[in-house]
Order: sequence, then structure tokens, then C-alpha cells
Amino acid sequence: MDFEKHPAQPLQPQPPASRREGPQAEGCLTAAIRIPVRIVVLVLVVPVRMVWDLLAVCAKAVGRALGAVVRVLVVTPLAWLYRTVLVPVAKVLGYVAHAVFVLPWVLLWRYVVVPLVRYGIVAPAVWLHRRVLTPLGHGLAWLGRTVGNALAAAGRAVGTAVGWLARTLVLVPARWLYAYLLAPLGHALAWVGRALFVWPWVALGRYVLAPVGRGIAWLAAGLGRGVGWCVATFLVAPAVWVWRAVLVPVGREAGAAFGHAWRVAGYISRAVGRGLKWLGWNLVGRPVRWVWLGVCTPVGHWVRDVLWAPVKRAGLEAGRAARGALRTARETVRRARRDAWRALVGGPAGTRPAPGAAEAVEPVRAPARTLGSKTTAPSAAPASEISLLGGSTAGQG
Repeated sequence: MDFEKHPAQPLQPQPPASRREGPQAEGCLTAAIRIPVRIVVLVLVVPVRMVWDLLAVCAKAVGRALGAVVRVLVVTPLAWLYRTVLVPVAKVLGYVAHAVFVLPWVLLWRYVVVPLVRYGIVAPAVWLHRRVLTPLGHGLAWLGRTVGNALAAAGRAVGTAVGWLARTLVLVPARWLYAYLLAPLGHALAWVGRALFVWPWVALGRYVLAPVGRGIAWLAAGLGRGVGWCVATFLVAPAVWVWRAVLVPVGREAGAAFGHAWRVAGYISRAVGRGLKWLGWNLVGRPVRWVWLGVCTPVGHWVRDVLWAPVKRAGLEAGRAARGALRTARETVRRARRDAWRALVGGPAGTRPAPGAAEAVEPVRAPARTLGSKTTAPSAAPASEISLLGGSTAGQG
């Protein structure tokens, strides 16, 4: 939308809108030929489409089966082999390679090469640079600056004298010679050269060759237009007519007939597939489902509840007992090794095992009832009012 005001403009007649050419009406011959052509194409395409759909379904099933087989027979064993065998072996080989090939060089570099280079080369070189080369360089630099200043002063004097001589003896005569002799002579020779070698050729090209070239170009253009008119009239126009009137309608009808037949064949193939699916479900799937729900599922539940559950519980109890026995055996062996080491080497009297280490000790029970306690123990004797040993509990009877 334009919200700005514009000055009024005189009305001008608008040119008539160009009429769009509507789609051309089809003739009776096209409509009469289309139906038989579509019927024939449909009869030819239906078996191809059904075979194509069958092959597609079989290919999907085979692909899924092959994928499952490859996953079970190849991927799963390779993954197990990688996790269980290759990774531990690679780690062990890495540790061995590091210990054999890397660690010696690291130790050699750290404890041999670095100290040797630091104290055998770098330290003497630093001392030599700091104590010898630096003072010597400062002296040579001072000497060079002094000699350079003297040579620069002498050079400036010699340069001034040579420059004055060159300007007086060479530059002034050369400038006079160029301005009063060479420049006029060059201008004269250039004018003579243009008069003898350039202007005749320019006149020849402008007044002779250019008109002849324009005439030849006009003649060639006329011949080209004539040949183009002949080619367009006798070759291009018939070819365009054949393309528009014959090939394009035939191709359009053939493509439309093939597409229509392919879609109809798809509907037919889908209907046949649904019929086969319904027949297979009623003949195979429904009885199998009944057998699975009515026979296999109750039998599986009975096996799970009556046979597998007790076996699983017994296996779990046996595993717990075995783990407890192994834990006790490991702790016993650890305590025996610690006692043997203490007996052989010796140690402080108050040495205790590390915190967190489990020891096989008697379970601590609740103390017996005493004078200051409010609990009762069925098998505990009451303690005396005065304990000479300072004990506050009574042992279990």
C-alpha cells in the first residue's frame, strides 16, 4: 500500500491485455484411442507390478533374515572377541611395549642425555659466551664503530669532490648536447619516419581496405540470411511440426497411460496381497496364536514358577555361600600372611590392621543387665553393687 500522495496524472488508454491461449480441445480420435491403449498397457503392467511387489516383499524378508543371521553369527562373536580378547591383549601388549620400547628411552633421556647436555655442553657454552665472547664482541664493536666513522668521513669528502667534478665535467655538457643537438635531430627523424612508413599504410587501410571489408561483410550477411531462411523453412519448420503434432502427444499419452496403469496395478497388487495376508492369518497365524496362548504360555508359566524359580533360588543361595566362603578364605589367608610377616620381621606391639579390613571376631552382643541399666538379659546374672575391677557389665552365662 502506498500512503504518499502523488499529483494527479491524466488518464491514458491502457493497452488491451494479451489473451492467454487456453488448452486445446482434444479430438474424438484421441479420446477413442486413449481407452484401448490404457487397457492394453494395464494388461501388460499388472503382472509386472505384482512381480515387482512380490520381489520387494521377498527382498525385505531376506534382508531382515540375513541381517539377523549376520548379527548373530558375525557381529555378536566379533564384539565379544573384541571386548573379551582383543582389548585385554592390546592393553597388555601396550604395557609391554611401553615398558620395553618407551620407558628405557625415557629413562635414558631423563637421567643421561639431559644431565650430560646441561652440565657438559650448555653450562660451558653459557660461561664461554658470558665471560669471553661478550667482552670480545663489545671490543670489536667499539673498534668497528671507530673505524667506520673514520671511513665514513673520508668517503663523504671523496664523494663530495667526485660529485662536483662529475657535475662540472659530465652532467652540464651532456645536458647541453641533449637539449640543443639530440632532441631536434630525434624530432626530425621521427617526422620523416611517420611520413615514409606510417601515413601511407594508414591511408591504404582507411580508404581502400575498410570499404572492401564492409562490402564483403554485407555480402556474407546477405548470404547467411538467405541460407538461414532456407534452413528454417525447409528443415526446422517440418521438424518442429512433427515434434509438436506427433511426438509430444504420443509421448504424453504413453506416459499418462503407463502412470495410470502402474497405479491401478498397485491397487490390484495391494488387494491381492491383503487377500493372501488374510488367508495366511486365518490358516496359519490364528492357530499358532491359539496354540501359543492356550498351550505354550501356561506350560511356560508352570515351568518358570515350579521348576525354574526353585533352581534359581538354590543357585543364588549356593553363589552367596560360595562367595562368603571365598571371602572368609581370603581374609584367613590375608591374616595368616600378615601374622607370618609380623613374626618374621617384627613390628610394634600395638599394630592393628588397616581401617576397613574385615576381621573374623565374635559378634558383639548386648551387655547383661546391671544396676544402672534398664534392659534385661534372660541368661545374664545380675552384677554386684560394687565392682572391684570397675566393670559395668556381666558376662553371658
